[in-house]
Amino acid sequence: MTSTPTRILGLDPGLRIVGWGIIDVLGSSLSHVAHGIVTSKDGESLPTRLRNLYTQLIEIIQLYAPHEAAVEETFVNNNPLSTLKLGMARGVVMLAPAGAGLYVAEYAANKVKKSVVGVGHADKGQVAMMVGRLLPKSQGVTKDAADALAVAICHAHYRSFEQKIRAAS
Repeated sequence: MTSTPTRILGLDPGLRIVGWGIIDVLGSSLSHVAHGIVTSKDGESLPTRLRNLYTQLIEIIQLYAPHEAAVEETFVNNNPLSTLKLGMARGVVMLAPAGAGLYVAEYAANKVKKSVVGVGHADKGQVAMMVGRLLPKSQGVTKDAADALAVAICHAHYRSFEQKIRAAS
């Protein structure tokens, strides 16, 4: 009997660039499906930028039909206005898969890095290199998409634990 893989959408939120990556998970086997970025233009109004991110993410969800999604938690920076705008973008990034009926997990950046690289303070280059090793078909991926694939890989590692928590609640 052949099992069906679980398709996971990983998302690395941002207002200007959102990285996305999709993997299939079957047991402990991971395989690359697709990756990329969605963008918004700096000169547009905030509502327009958020709508554009949402629309592009919905298209990706409809095209690849993931079963679950995972989003990286963002850190607070020194500029309150930038932090607020990033929070709004992150809300849209979470809303798109949630609105499509997907379970959405959240992971701290350090947890994502530790699960992929082995250390919680790895830089983007180290993350991209390890993603390339774990998912050979993703070679040459941009750093934003590599971060998103890393989020998906992290969720693949922790999803059985997450499922037990959901079942208990």
